[in-house]
Amino acid sequence: MGSVLGFPGVDPTDALIGARLKRWREDRGVDISVLAGCMELSAEEVRRAEAGRAHLNSVHIAAATACLHLPVWALVSDERAY
Repeated sequence: MGSVLGFPGVDPTDALIGARLKRWREDRGVDISVLAGCMELSAEEVRRAEAGRAHLNSVHIAAATACLHLPVWALVSDERAY
């Protein structure tokens, strides 16, 4: 995925997961620093992930869903897995 001036493009999947993460975090009233601690990332890394500018691996997604008391599907899909 290329872009103008050599800036990296935003992966659409990362953008969707990041938007869901931010929506759930705000709905649950969890501070970004608390979520970052659960995910073992800095608050800035979580902000970048929420903006779709950073990739979250499966370990980070699992930690985020555990911290937010969500099933994993809540971050990777808008449709219920069951």
